[in-house]
Amino acid sequence: MAAVTFTGVSSLKQQTGFIGIAYIRAANYSTENKAYNLASLKRGTGGRSSFNGIVATVFGCSGFIGRYVCNRLGKIGTQLILPYRGDPYDVMRLKVCGDLGQVYFHPYNLRDEESIEKVVRYSNVVINLVGRDWETRNYNFEDVHVKGAGLLAKVAKQAGVERFIHVSALNAAEHPESVILKNGSKFLASKWRGEQAVLEAFPDATIFRPADVYGQEDRFLRYYAHVWRRQGQWMPLWKKGEETIKQPVFVSDLAAGIIAAIKDSDTAGKTYQAVGPKRYYLSELVDWFYRLMRKNKEWGYWRYDMRYDPFFQMRVSMTELARVSWPLGNLHWDKVEREHVTDAVRNDIPTLEDLGICLTPMEDQVPWELKPWIYDLYQGHDVDEPYTEPAPPKVVA
Repeated sequence: MAAVTFTGVSSLKQQTGFIGIAYIRAANYSTENKAYNLASLKRGTGGRSSFNGIVATVFGCSGFIGRYVCNRLGKIGTQLILPYRGDPYDVMRLKVCGDLGQVYFHPYNLRDEESIEKVVRYSNVVINLVGRDWETRNYNFEDVHVKGAGLLAKVAKQAGVERFIHVSALNAAEHPESVILKNGSKFLASKWRGEQAVLEAFPDATIFRPADVYGQEDRFLRYYAHVWRRQGQWMPLWKKGEETIKQPVFVSDLAAGIIAAIKDSDTAGKTYQAVGPKRYYLSELVDWFYRLMRKNKEWGYWRYDMRYDPFFQMRVSMTELARVSWPLGNLHWDKVEREHVTDAVRNDIPTLEDLGICLTPMEDQVPWELKPWIYDLYQGHDVDEPYTEPAPPKVVA
């Protein structure tokens, strides 16, 4: 790198009314371009109107978990790059997650490497929340959970991304436990293969394995509350749900865990189980949901063994063949299979609590989430009528 040189410098003798003059005849300057990393340009004291040095690309930003993750990232001054497919109106509400000029949108295709490279080129963090609850004509589990996840990790690694966060699923295994289907859940098997594809392309990736996630507009509470999951006013469950144990996690806790992992470089290359603080039998949970919705035995609620109901089984098969959209499309045999798989939490894998997250008990959150589903909420109940809070579900020791 050349230094600036001064040549042909002359001066006039200082005389009355004159001052010395120096002039530059020629100068050499550096032609090297210095690369600046946006992360080195932190500004502000923290918070939404600051920039914390994180440029995060969030794939799956328009989904259920994506909205919570983007909101938390925006609150701490993260610059967000939000890839989307389909209509831009699906993601426009995420614009207010961050300050002015901090949220950018770009269309992409999960099968198009060039479009993926464009949205990760300037990022130092990439989060993969892309998932598929049921297979469609355009995307099956293999396309989304394995090939798509592997391609995202590969392109991120080639672009020099520092951190890659991948959200998988609890109970993901090469050969998942079989409850109803002979070979177990294709969803869970594809999630396991997706983890392997991500780690092969990006060995330092951080993986989260969430249990059933509940929250606003989820597909857990609303799945059981929806009329399509019931058979009239009766609730069909495999063996009445009395042999299945679940440990659901609140979506805000999962989002907080992802943010904590981004901030802690020691989480690179680790896998975390995202589960709630307590374990319950599925039968207890579903009964409690309907007590909260004031749909008790007087309303007609009854939980029974779906093994002896060919009409419900036929409806599941017909819905699967039709491949319709949410909410009807979420009732298919793979979903019924994995909803009856007991959540297996391993002691050798850390959880959200190891990231410093204070977990939210279901008893504190679910009554609020199910409030819109309460039977005759705005009519038929006297405001002065004493209301007894339904008994919470029994906790599995």
